[in-house]
Amino acid sequence: MALALAGQALAAIFTVASAQTIRVANQGDAPSMDPHVLNESLQLSLTGNVYEPLVGRNKDLRLAPALAVAWRMQAPTVWRFELRRGVRFHDGTPFTADDAVFSLHRAQGEGSGLKNYLSDVRQVRKIDAHTIEVETRAPSLLLPDALSHVYMVSRRWSESLGAARPDAALQRANGTGPFRLQERQPNQRTVFARHDGYWGRMESNAQQIVFTPLPDDAERVQALLDGRVDVAEPVPVQEIDRVNAAGGARVVTGAELRTLFLGMDQRSDELPYSSVRGANPFKDKRVRQAFYQAIDIDAIRKDVMGGASTPAALIVGPGINGFQPDAKRLPADVAAARALMAQAGYADGFDLTLHCPAGRYVRDAAVCAAVAEQLAALQVRVTVQAEPKEAYFPRILRRDTAFYLLGWTPSTYDAQSALHALAACPDGQGAGQFNLGGYCNPALDALVHKAQMETDRTRRNALLREAVLLLAADIAYLPLHQQALAWGVSRKVRLVQLPDNSMPFKWMGVAP
Repeated sequence: MALALAGQALAAIFTVASAQTIRVANQGDAPSMDPHVLNESLQLSLTGNVYEPLVGRNKDLRLAPALAVAWRMQAPTVWRFELRRGVRFHDGTPFTADDAVFSLHRAQGEGSGLKNYLSDVRQVRKIDAHTIEVETRAPSLLLPDALSHVYMVSRRWSESLGAARPDAALQRANGTGPFRLQERQPNQRTVFARHDGYWGRMESNAQQIVFTPLPDDAERVQALLDGRVDVAEPVPVQEIDRVNAAGGARVVTGAELRTLFLGMDQRSDELPYSSVRGANPFKDKRVRQAFYQAIDIDAIRKDVMGGASTPAALIVGPGINGFQPDAKRLPADVAAARALMAQAGYADGFDLTLHCPAGRYVRDAAVCAAVAEQLAALQVRVTVQAEPKEAYFPRILRRDTAFYLLGWTPSTYDAQSALHALAACPDGQGAGQFNLGGYCNPALDALVHKAQMETDRTRRNALLREAVLLLAADIAYLPLHQQALAWGVSRKVRLVQLPDNSMPFKWMGVAP
């Protein structure tokens, strides 16, 4: 059935293909066209071609003006943003301070997946039609960085649709970006048309981008080799040489900033999705460490990832400020892991479900299967439940899991935002929004809070070092690896591959 649907989707592509159409295939899709619903890289990458933030990023990921032309710290807790004049949404209405204030409030509110970026914002206020101020509860050097993925929406348009709050069912769009949404068929295809009224510079000559989810690796690669798609992401590592040798396409590779890790329920008094009754083994650091040391990450790198991954010791990796290159993984040691399980009272192991996405990360289900096989050495009988991301992310966001796989790239490219989102004690206001296992350590929270308020970068980096090493020592997560990027690209197409795995269409073009 999946291959039949993929074939139908590919057939539909041909009806719109032209010399200035670029056809992009990805293993997944964005669940919604609402840019505030989900803090997930593909969702933000896809909607980021239609919508724009106040502060953008250039090709080396440094901050760049977008819908704000300038920003400055007026006071230790006040940032002022001067908005770009003459910008219009795709429906022709002008972008003003009213839209900016509305967008930031919307991204802070109920149903938003972006609350953690704005959890320290006390107030957003309009100064005039093209100026706003954002007041934070404490000094925030990273506020402009945090806003780089908070897209601006039209207040009037949103309210007219009854979408004053983020809406996961919304499949329409009205942004200010270089492409407008022309057609949307969730999980089948999405067509983006060039927005001729775009305020900025367009390096792309494409008139149309056709985006098609093709979850099957073999079908996606074959579609690239047959010329039915122009960009295929990702290309499995075992297919890279074949694509490069085929002549019509090549594989563009690079390091990715995202770190993959396993999370554990450390909140519940009785561990769900397990055979344990009246207790939660993951509250015991010895069990968490036993799981860690039972995982042979080098075997996963070789046998599952085909060498295209870098083992991780922290939840942030190279390229992220706060990464500590001297941090080392605990060694894989099954004997030591068994001893720890016995000390904790679980020598006979237990049954456990590992929830895992299927088709979100490179070989994600296979990684989970390998972890399950390795944990069997501890008499832990793991059942892998792999789900498409449309089901997986809602599950883990409602905390309906005991053991799960997640990948994370902090949008600020700074460890503070990762710690704030993934490790802070959840407060319902954005802190710990993606701390899905409920880990809570007041000492860590204090370090993250101090780092947020610290304006001296040397002292701030020292606090970040202490925080990430504390989190690692506490084994709050089981770090796995950074995966490598591998995009299959037609030799007729030029593009820019960014290490955060976003794909800006405005930097993608076709040869004349």
